[in-house]
Amino acid sequence: MSGKPPAIFLMGPTAAGKTDLAIELTNVLPCELISVDSALVYRGLDIGSAKPSKEVLAAHPHRLIDIRDPAESYSAAQFRADALEAMADITARGKIPLLVGGTMLYYKALLDGLADMPPADAAVRAELEAQAEALGLAELHRQLAEVDPVSAARIHPNDPQRLIRALEVYRVSGESMTAHRQRQFAESSGADAGADGHLPYTVASLAIAPTDRHILHQRIALRFSQMLEQGFVDEVRSLRARSDLHAGLPSIRAVGYRQVWDYLDGKLTENEMRERGIIATRQLAKRQFTWLRGWSDVHWLDSLACDNLSRTLKYLGAVSILS
Repeated sequence: MSGKPPAIFLMGPTAAGKTDLAIELTNVLPCELISVDSALVYRGLDIGSAKPSKEVLAAHPHRLIDIRDPAESYSAAQFRADALEAMADITARGKIPLLVGGTMLYYKALLDGLADMPPADAAVRAELEAQAEALGLAELHRQLAEVDPVSAARIHPNDPQRLIRALEVYRVSGESMTAHRQRQFAESSGADAGADGHLPYTVASLAIAPTDRHILHQRIALRFSQMLEQGFVDEVRSLRARSDLHAGLPSIRAVGYRQVWDYLDGKLTENEMRERGIIATRQLAKRQFTWLRGWSDVHWLDSLACDNLSRTLKYLGAVSILS
């Protein structure tokens, strides 16, 4: 192994079984868990985010869960800073950071760093969201292609959050996201890797998913139905009772939450809410697969295999993560 300390990424689409395998690994390896999930950071988003139960978290603590109020935002840059701090602490105690979750942008930010971007502007974002609603995402993608063709080529036309953020950066600062990144990475080319560059760890990248996509779709539908049975609607109703929460917040835009919020607003019937929640979750899984297909050196595991733990340990040994 190189002089860098080891770390493990356990990635995969939603409902693939990442948490179960991560817990198995902590039972046999000196690992500590770090959550890589943009919904799990929020307190009160429990059922709809498939957050591990209090009992599971007590037995197998995850860092970066329940660290933000749902009225607050949480960026990829903030995640990177928090994750690096957690990883350093875990490594200093002779343990291996095991990062588990499906927010692929967070993994990318952690690996490669992020240029500092202008802060969010609520008025500009609201205007862009209104345009997306009225004109469609294709129009926003066309606008982005005019001012930032590099970002437009990188961002999928059906990815509203990243489209809106890229246009927001341009409208707030007058510079494209690409220009910000190019300038800041040039300025920081001699800086410490942990601050602005690549991740100073030797990383083993694993991904788990059913080899049959239809099986994943079945899992997604089943889990969404189970969430509803467990009180998902009441959870969102409790969030709606707060005067400082609204549908435009990142927490409420999380997959599933937006659909239930719209149902409680009377915009959707119960059946429409269920159907759209499942569709949105499938779309999330598709985006996660797209990220993972472009990931270098990722080792795939089949969710339905009965020997994933042994396969994982064999792989970690082969790439010299385990000394």
